[in-house]
Amino acid sequence: MEQPDQLRELFRMQKALNQRIGVNTDGMTPEEKTKWLLNYTRAMTQELAELTDSVPWKWWAKYQTLDEQNARVEVVDLFHFLISAAQVLGMSADDVYAAYLKKNEVNFKRQESGYVSKDHSDSKHI
Repeated sequence: MEQPDQLRELFRMQKALNQRIGVNTDGMTPEEKTKWLLNYTRAMTQELAELTDSVPWKWWAKYQTLDEQNARVEVVDLFHFLISAAQVLGMSADDVYAAYLKKNEVNFKRQESGYVSKDHSDSKHI
């Protein structure tokens, strides 16, 4: 039996979860998009803080250890909100994949050129 495309499946599952909690990302007004992008960005900020807390970042505290299991959960939580944000912007899994390929190419070109200055125009085509 053939496996489903994993990224598309994540997008499908996230859409179903969002709809279950009353968030329909299809056909949002500009105001709703703004609201939900901000909500998801704030949620990702919190999840990123929780991921940071899974890592022994306090150089002065000797009691800390890496909580790898929790770090993995926080990474997955970030995906939930990141996919939701992409969906608010009308992006499908295919859109994200295509944009990732283009941006990855830009990043490699930046590294090849020494990336000595910021040039926002090199990403305008994405």
